[in-house]
Amino acid sequence: MKEKKEKNNLKIKKGDEVIILIGKDRGKKGKVIKVLPKENKLIVEGLNLVKKHNRPKKQGEKGEIISVPRPINISNVSLFCSSCGKKTRVGYRLEGDKKLRICKKCQQLI
Repeated sequence: MKEKKEKNNLKIKKGDEVIILIGKDRGKKGKVIKVLPKENKLIVEGLNLVKKHNRPKKQGEKGEIISVPRPINISNVSLFCSSCGKKTRVGYRLEGDKKLRICKKCQQLI
């Protein structure tokens, strides 16, 4: 049986500033570090942190507890437009042979 190839048409890219809509970090803004299109998730810098326990690697070294950012579902974040200062949806504009992303509220380039 053939598997369908999923087209990754995600509107949020690495480096975008997003605002979290749901969860313990609701209302906070952060920069996207990594996008995981197959799982429909992304990782935001400094948000959705989880404590991770690390074992000591060498004799005499101590174990430690570090905070690691975990992936968030894309539906739980919204793109933040820096020009109008609001959360927004993504629109597209064609200029020549380029497809540019724009803010739906203020029509500025993202």
